[in-house]
Parts: sequence; C-alpha cells; structure tokens
Amino acid sequence: MEVFAYQGLIGLSSAMYLWLVSAGLTIIFGVLGVLNFAHGSLFMLGAYLGYTLYGLAGVPFGLAVLGSMAVVALVGAGVERGLLRPLYGLDPSYQLLLTFGLVLFLDDLAKLVWGGVFRIPPIPGWLQGSVSLFGRPYPFYNLFLIAVGLSVGVGLWWLFDRTWWGRAVRATASDREMAAALGIRTPTVFSSVFMLGSALAALGGALSTPVRPVAPGIGAAMIVQAFIITVIGGLGNLRGAFAGSLLVGVLSSYGTLWFPEFELFFIFAIMAAVLLVRPQGLFAR
Repeated sequence: MEVFAYQGLIGLSSAMYLWLVSAGLTIIFGVLGVLNFAHGSLFMLGAYLGYTLYGLAGVPFGLAVLGSMAVVALVGAGVERGLLRPLYGLDPSYQLLLTFGLVLFLDDLAKLVWGGVFRIPPIPGWLQGSVSLFGRPYPFYNLFLIAVGLSVGVGLWWLFDRTWWGRAVRATASDREMAAALGIRTPTVFSSVFMLGSALAALGGALSTPVRPVAPGIGAAMIVQAFIITVIGGLGNLRGAFAGSLLVGVLSSYGTLWFPEFELFFIFAIMAAVLLVRPQGLFAR
C-alpha cells in the first residue's frame, strides 16, 4: 500500500507538467477554436529558454522561469497575429497544416541554436533535498511542482470567473459577433488568450528543466499527451484538462512501475473508452 501511495505522488507531480501544457491548449481552443499542433513546441522553447537563462547565464531560477514565459508569450502573439489571424474563417485544415509546419520549424531552430544533445541544469539549491513520505524520500522539487500546478489552477479559475477580462473572454468564446457588437475588441482578446496559453506551455517547459532532459523533439511527445488529455476531459474545458492530466499522469506512473511495456497502451485505451461512451469528453457540456 505504501508503494502504491508513493507512486501516486510521483504521478501527481508528473501530472502538473501535463496540466500546464493542456491548460494552455484548452484555453486556446476554447476561445479561438484553434487546435494548435505547435503547442508542444512552445513547451520545448520554454524549456530551452529556462535552461539558457538559469543553466548558462546564471539568472536566478524564478526569474529564468518568468523570462522564458515572457519570451514565449511574445512568440505566441507573433504566431497568432502574423500567421493564424489570416486563416480565421477558413477550413480548419489550414490551421492544422500551419501549426504542424511550425513544429518542424521550431524543432530545427532548436537544433540550430542549442544542438541536438540532451541538456539538464541542476536543481536550484533552495529546492534541493527531500522529505520522508510513506517511508521513502520524496523530493522537495516535486512538492514545489504540485504547489505550482494547483496555484495555476486556482489562478485560472479566478482570472476567468472573477475578472472583467475573463468575462470578456467567455463572451467572445460564446458569440464573437455579439461580443464585438458590445464593444469587446475580439482581436485583442484572441492575442491575449494565445499569449496566456503560450506562457503556460513555457511555464511547464521551464519548470521541467532541472528534472527532465531538454532536447529537440520533446514537444512532440508533450503535444500527444496533451491532446489525449483534452479529448478525455473535453475540448475547451479547463476542469476536464485538470482531471485528465491527473488521470494520465498517475496512470503513467503506475504503468511505468508495474507494466512499463504497456504504459502508453493504458492511456490510449482510456481515451478510446471515453470516445466510445462519451465522445464529447467527460466534462464537456
């Protein structure tokens, strides 16, 4: 039982990376209606920027994370305004092809700038160490990740439910034409939402650098898991993204421990079962 509970805590900390990535993907789809294949590459870019600022430039870890989020948010604004905006109203296949092309471009850019080898900086000194849980040492950094993930969840709830900007975003997502008629600047809302989603992906990437190797191609693995999570929880639903992240993260942890060769099978099997029973997702309305 102790091994079961401890492995669940390991899966919970892993789920926080997935939650940050899938939250950004869900927000962008829920408001803009864009399935962004390049979202995982923004996670990769945030990881590389965090590694560069913290691991190479010696910037304090917290500032390095914030810096990577700011840069990737600006990249997201450029992608939305310069590339995606002309495609609104066209067939969704154009958006899919564009974002898939961005995946290839950003992967090659990462190889050109940082090379193709794995990179990993040390854990910050103030986050090193562990605490004894269920008879085993549990890293402080994992507890930090869980705290950040839960804080982001509470912050997003407050932002979308308790602020004027959140009400404007929800109005735009419900009816763009009516929101524009009421004076809401929908292009500005689209850009700000895309920047927020991009910053969340970068946050997950930057926080992963001390414990997960950074290399070109990690974005592809993350976007596959993020899409599975959004399908399970319901496209455009933040509660579903959080629940799906916990489900996938914990099951992956147990699969790695007991059935490593079937780890991905369990995740895809759950997604297939959800699609058969409730195609719109567990939390979709």
